[in-house]
Amino acid sequence: MSEFDLIIRGGTVATASDVFRADIGITGGKIVQIGERLGGGAEVVAADGKFVLPGGIDSHVHFSQPSGPGIVMADDFESGTRSALFGGNTTVMPFCLQQKGVPLRESLNAYHALAEGNCYTDVSFHLILSDASESILGQDLPALVADGYSSLKVFMTYEGLRLSDGEIIRTLDVARSTGATVMVHCENEDAIRFLIARHEAAGDVAPRAHASTRPVAVEREATHRALTLAEIADVPVVIVHVSNGAAIEEIARARTRGVKVIGETCPQYLMLTADDLDGMNWEGAKFVCSPPPRDKNEQIACWRGIETGIFDLYSSDHCPFRYDDVHGKLNPRGRASFRHIPNGIPGVETRLPILFSEGVVKGRIDLPRFVALTSTNHAKTYGLYPQKGTITVGADADLAIWDPTVTRRIRHADLHDGADYTPYEGMDVTGWPTTVVLGGRVMIRDGELVGHKGDGAYRPASIRRSAASPASMEKQGQ
Repeated sequence: MSEFDLIIRGGTVATASDVFRADIGITGGKIVQIGERLGGGAEVVAADGKFVLPGGIDSHVHFSQPSGPGIVMADDFESGTRSALFGGNTTVMPFCLQQKGVPLRESLNAYHALAEGNCYTDVSFHLILSDASESILGQDLPALVADGYSSLKVFMTYEGLRLSDGEIIRTLDVARSTGATVMVHCENEDAIRFLIARHEAAGDVAPRAHASTRPVAVEREATHRALTLAEIADVPVVIVHVSNGAAIEEIARARTRGVKVIGETCPQYLMLTADDLDGMNWEGAKFVCSPPPRDKNEQIACWRGIETGIFDLYSSDHCPFRYDDVHGKLNPRGRASFRHIPNGIPGVETRLPILFSEGVVKGRIDLPRFVALTSTNHAKTYGLYPQKGTITVGADADLAIWDPTVTRRIRHADLHDGADYTPYEGMDVTGWPTTVVLGGRVMIRDGELVGHKGDGAYRPASIRRSAASPASMEKQGQ
């Protein structure tokens, strides 16, 4: 009888704090031993010359989400999690959108039905709160937090979805009392609507206007306001998809005041610019997302945030719509004005290779920082640690084996999502995950899918047990 179900042999193992050479013994879906020259494996995967990392956790993705009349999101749970898996991810955290008037529990039941039996990775859900009524905040939300739905997102933009400052601070107060984690999309909707009206009056309706109607100032102001509300409520907060230096400065200043804030950025703010929205024949619609990409100086600022620790999380904000589709970017209204182009771009499969190539290979960050930004800090922030996000005895055997020497050119034809394009088409990257293990099962072997739809499962999250940010937990060695 074999001592282990699976051995990962001879690789260089990296966690958020260490890099070392070891074998990993796996039994019953868990890591049970880490050591040298382990024997007795029913199955052995050779990892010589490769990195063995915790499976990526992408804590900001959108699958099968209602997107407005006539608009259909490109990825369901099957295609979205398959694409995530090929990109080295073993857990993704999509959003369950509560539409106004629909109870939270009913929304979750419907979302679970979409995921059930269709996942190639594990999943855990965030809530999107669009109705901050007294009954929701007083009864429904606390009950759901106790059931493992311990993170929620609120919006300061999008009419019909945004919450007022009063609703946000009451939501933050519920988070303080229940241990929930609140994510905030920071853009000033009133300022955006003013700028949209001005652009439309001038006939400026091409995709590039999406960027100029959502300038840095609307994000900076809303970030300051969200952090002020969190300071008053005395609760940690996550500022998602930060795109620029001014918002980064707001996060840094809030931390000096003692506000516990977790910062997140995404590959589009490291690799794209507003000029990409200026493509011929409405091609710029491919790059429409919110906040929009900025300019080269803001890219530099975001990279500095990655390098210096301002950002705790690096997520894809995968929000895919097909481009050449009447139900996607080129819907009839979207062809007429930028403000009807669905907001969002695909990126769950390319998130990790982009940061590995541009960050680790180019010397901006080291391997432990890469692991922290892409896996460990996500697990710590959203109640999945230490079951996920690290390589240690007792943790889930969720692993990605990386070949740091392989060079690939990103082409959508080689990707696995449901969209019909990638915003990173033609980009050359060095390093790619070639074998991915989920719960002790080899799902991708040498670049080929060998796992099955339904091998992934829903995983509830625990409530926040510490007010510390992931970065401070790393310093404490937790």
